[in-house]
Amino acid sequence: MKLNILKKNGFETGRFLKIKNDSLKEKTNHIIYLEIKRYFSAQRQGTNKSKERSEITGSTKKIQRQKGSGNARKGNIKNPIFRSGGRIFGPKPKKFNFKLNKLFKVLAKKLLIYFKIKKNKVKILEYFFLKKNKTFLIKKLIKTLNLEKKKLLIIINKKDKKFFIASRNLKLLNVISIEELNIFYLANSDYLIFFESVFKKLFKIK
Repeated sequence: MKLNILKKNGFETGRFLKIKNDSLKEKTNHIIYLEIKRYFSAQRQGTNKSKERSEITGSTKKIQRQKGSGNARKGNIKNPIFRSGGRIFGPKPKKFNFKLNKLFKVLAKKLLIYFKIKKNKVKILEYFFLKKNKTFLIKKLIKTLNLEKKKLLIIINKKDKKFFIASRNLKLLNVISIEELNIFYLANSDYLIFFESVFKKLFKIK
């Protein structure tokens, strides 16, 4: 599979990147599903908690005598049948996240990118520096790539802060570094834009 490398003006450079997709063809969508499930499970706090009978501050004195009142027997004021009493089988703090192999996570990302490539939703750009951290420069780039009104994800190197500053006011655009790349950003974007060096690093292309 070949991917053309584009200039910042949208024209082709005449160079391309090759991807060996033999190992990815055998994989299934279940890998992506598990990684997305793991990501959302890790976002859950699981901090909801209700107090049980033994955790409530209150008197332990018996409200009424055991027999002779004509009513049912009752314990103390912390009894769950009373208002402000303890809660029976209430929620407790819980961890929802589960672990996946590190190589499994990387494979899920590559597989999702591979599916995007098959649908022509991945662009590779020749690396360039922004002279100024201005939003109109990013808008100009999006316009030359004919990707206006699309959910975009630009994956850049960690050191380039100008891209972060210039793109933070655009609602349909996310700019992240390769270290922050996760399955949710990949799945939630219509088009992916990689810099050449970043794509090579991710797929280990020399």
